[in-house]
Amino acid sequence: MTPDPPFLALLQFADGLFPAGGFAHSFGLETYAQEGRVRERAGLEAFVRAHLEGSAGPCDAVAVAHAARRAAAGEVPALVLLDERLDAMKCVPEFRAASRQMGRQTLRVAAGLGDDPIVGELRHLVEEGRAPGHHAVALGTALGRAGADAERAAAAYLYSTAALLVGAGLRLIALGQLDGQRVLAAVRPLVARLAGDAVVARVEDMWSFTPGLELAGLRHAALDRRLFRS
Repeated sequence: MTPDPPFLALLQFADGLFPAGGFAHSFGLETYAQEGRVRERAGLEAFVRAHLEGSAGPCDAVAVAHAARRAAAGEVPALVLLDERLDAMKCVPEFRAASRQMGRQTLRVAAGLGDDPIVGELRHLVEEGRAPGHHAVALGTALGRAGADAERAAAAYLYSTAALLVGAGLRLIALGQLDGQRVLAAVRPLVARLAGDAVVARVEDMWSFTPGLELAGLRHAALDRRLFRS
């Protein structure tokens, strides 16, 4: 059987080679590595799980699911409201800037792949400063317009987030590629569960609570040496 186009779009946008700029961000992992709090595979897996369970799952993945639905229906004002809510929930400046930078890049590339009016309108609003342009909303919009359903879009976002963090971990601590793949394999059930939760959650149900990771993000700006921007 030939894979359906929405599935192929999911693979493309969740691929580590997609030029959203995620390679430049560690979302606090660099702070943990420099402080010696993440030094081996178990520590990296714990960090990834904390990020997914405390923030990416109950907050960003919910935004992805709703963005996919609203984009499929052509509801641009609803996408902007969702984007603004997400912006208000990101209190660490580096994390907020990273999400917005990745979102702008995602919209730029998505707009360049075709002539979709909803993607184009959202990109225009972001470029004019009338919408924040967070990554979750941008990705959900692109995937929703490509025909992907909300749950698979949320799963793609969560997997790409885990892969981003694992990639950062491989550059920060003494781990091999096999260890990185073991971490990704270990969090697959978590990704599936969080995607299932995201698809039934309301926008009002979005929450994020990762005080340790957020403090690491704030300390990151003062590190003497920095490989990543967040």
